[in-house]
This record gives sequence, structure tokens and C-alpha cells, in this order.
Amino acid sequence: QVQLQESGGGSVQSGGSLKLSCIYSGYSRYMAWVRQAPGKEREAVARIVDNGFTAYADSVKGRFTISRDNAKNTLYLQMNSLKPEDTAMYYCAARPQGAYTQYWQETSQYDVWGQGTQVPSPH
Repeated sequence: QVQLQESGGGSVQSGGSLKLSCIYSGYSRYMAWVRQAPGKEREAVARIVDNGFTAYADSVKGRFTISRDNAKNTLYLQMNSLKPEDTAMYYCAARPQGAYTQYWQETSQYDVWGQGTQVPSPH
């Protein structure tokens, strides 16, 4: 069974960078970063397949990079040029198996979730 543990959230300056990490146990073909701001719905911002194929939400494309190191069992989200609207709780999510889908932003497909790490408003 896949288990997830995020880390890396913290204070950052506007326009700055932050790197989130998610240590996972077990295998998952699909992994994603999902964020939720207060009063808003969850938004999947990036997904990576085990073959390295990635996809990004338009809101973060060109600024965020998702990657995974299977040797270290770690998923990453490199966030650059941070904006106030990036403020949210960020969750690592996994969909261990299943057919490939282009609808990766539908968060209900992810079966396993971490506890989240907070990215505060850039100051």
C-alpha cells in the first residue's frame, strides 16, 4: 500500500522559489501535486507518470516542475517565480495503477493522499 509524506513548505519571498518533497512507500504509476487554497476547490497542478511523462496546469506551466526519483522514493515539486495566488496547502497524491487518462486534473482519481504541506503567501 502506498503511503505519502510531504515536506518543504515554508516562508518565501514573492518571486522566489521553493521545493516540495514527498517521500513515498510502495509503487504508484501516477503521482501528482494537488493544492487547495482556503475557500477554494482542490486543484491538481502537476502530474508525472512512472515513465517520466509530465503534465501541468496552465496556472503553473513554465514556473513549476514535477519530478520523481524512484531510487530515493521521492516526488518533487520545484516552484519558481512564486505568486500570492500560489498560496495553498499542497498535497502529494498517488494513483497506483490504471489506464492512462488525459483528465489528470480530476482529483477524485487519486487514491492515496499525503497530509499536506503549507505554502504561505509570499512576502
